[in-house]
Amino acid sequence: MNRSDDLFTTDFRAEPYWWNEFRPAPLQGSDPGRSHDVAVVGGGYAGLAVALEVARHGLSVVVLEAGLFGDGASTRSGGALSAGLSIGKSLTGKALDYPPEVVDMVVGWARDSFAHLERFIEREHIDCHFERRGRFLGACAPHHYQWLQARFDKLQRSGAKDCWLIGREQQREEIGSDYYHGGLVFNAAAKLHPALLYQGYLRACQRHPAITLVDQSRVQRLARDGSGWALDTGRGRFSARQVAVCTNGYTDNLVPRLHHRLVPVASHIIVTDEIPPALARRISPNGRTFSETRRIMHYFRLTPDGRRVLFGGRSRFTTTPFELNARLLHAGLVRRFPELAEVRVARAWQGNVAFSGDALPHAGEFDGVHYVAACCGGGITVMPYLGTQVGLKIAGAIKGPTDFDRVTLPRIPFYRGKPWFLPMVGTAFRLADYVDENLR
Repeated sequence: MNRSDDLFTTDFRAEPYWWNEFRPAPLQGSDPGRSHDVAVVGGGYAGLAVALEVARHGLSVVVLEAGLFGDGASTRSGGALSAGLSIGKSLTGKALDYPPEVVDMVVGWARDSFAHLERFIEREHIDCHFERRGRFLGACAPHHYQWLQARFDKLQRSGAKDCWLIGREQQREEIGSDYYHGGLVFNAAAKLHPALLYQGYLRACQRHPAITLVDQSRVQRLARDGSGWALDTGRGRFSARQVAVCTNGYTDNLVPRLHHRLVPVASHIIVTDEIPPALARRISPNGRTFSETRRIMHYFRLTPDGRRVLFGGRSRFTTTPFELNARLLHAGLVRRFPELAEVRVARAWQGNVAFSGDALPHAGEFDGVHYVAACCGGGITVMPYLGTQVGLKIAGAIKGPTDFDRVTLPRIPFYRGKPWFLPMVGTAFRLADYVDENLR
């Protein structure tokens, strides 16, 4: 294991690896107009998707971003996409039981989200290294493989034919590691460069004359103003007839009913120094993305050039120093791939995802304010799609109640926006994972 002073490369930076190709920067432009049909708070995937959709329907829209466009979670993920949604991926670890109609509806969202994103990339000609290479879900204990077998049987009964089980004796065909006890392969999964995807969304907004983008303008107060809304920011007051809040893991108390229903959870990622091509091929023979059945789950993949390993997870559930996260993640990487023990870390960063009390993504309305929230770790696919649906509703293209209105973002008992319980959850998860993997 490397000594702590040898862990980092000489050119190490505590920032997303993806920023090598798209780096958030201040926008240039004249003083923005103050009155619009729609105001969107938050300039991530969801916020930009709302703006694009309402603008396509002839409405003027201003997007108010607290920092720089692209500085948030949209450019900080691992870049893995799935055509399915992990129903009940609860923050508490408790298995959640949904009515069959809710399961069918949310699975439908997930499939529609994947297709929607693929169409958007094609339509906008976005070169973001989009590849359908599948995903391997590794079983971290023998009884986890039994759970995967039961999941596979359920998928087969539902008509899913694009997944298959891999036993431990064959898993080297999928991953260059003996860490797992077999796994489940999902062929309908993909990967991309999240910052280049974000750049594509941003450029599409910049090309549209009805969209105004305003950075470094945190909304400090949102209040009714006659038949519309007034939004007070550090750059003055804006007004709009309708408002959408799309701040997800960075939601504050601007809309208390939203803030008190979302739990921000930090996700941490490292990218290694370059590794030999032969080693990269052994680690990922088929170019897949990887995830696993642990509660403190890790995810990993090769970078688009195939020269480095990206390794992420919730080393801690809260924002912590990059040195600590890098050491913890590097240790986890080496447990899975011992031959990487001497490979140094070139980048380390973190970003917030948001969980809801029912572990489902949500789009809806609170007291006249539209929102998209609770990516639950699947933001690249689901957030642009939900943003588009909210945009359609704001524009009047969707009339009356929608599927998204059927499942209300629930209250979380004893929670008021400060996740005081996360350290305890993390400790309990680590203990449960240790028992599963060592004592059962």
